[in-house]
Amino acid sequence: MIILDLNMTDEIKHNGTVSGIDGQMVDVTIIQMSSCVGCQAKSLCRLSEMKDKTVSVAVDNPRDYTVGQQVVVAGSVSQGMKAVVFAFGIPVILLMITLVLTLSVTGDERMTSLFSLGMLVPYYIVLFLFRDRLKRNFSFRIIG
Repeated sequence: MIILDLNMTDEIKHNGTVSGIDGQMVDVTIIQMSSCVGCQAKSLCRLSEMKDKTVSVAVDNPRDYTVGQQVVVAGSVSQGMKAVVFAFGIPVILLMITLVLTLSVTGDERMTSLFSLGMLVPYYIVLFLFRDRLKRNFSFRIIG
């Protein structure tokens, strides 16, 4: 369950279960559910979806946690917005700029579309290469 509490703390909170402890890192498994998971017709519908996500949370005292313990993991709304910009905003802008520039230079729509989509590959490779640096900016904390 996701709890969005914008008025009080500007945090997104997830209920989760401690799934592992490694040094100063606690792995928490969060079950992300689509809005139709609770629907009575979900067995007939192919759209219902439930996914397990595991996040690693740095803690000061890992002995405070045990595997199987229920916890609440929080992250700021601004981190979520930043993630959306990196995942969708920048790629769309890159795609549109490349599309306009390539079409104006070549006039060939087929080459323009292939080149524009191909420009996304280096972008995602750069994100992959800087994933450790990005992880420091996108951190969660356990609040309960």
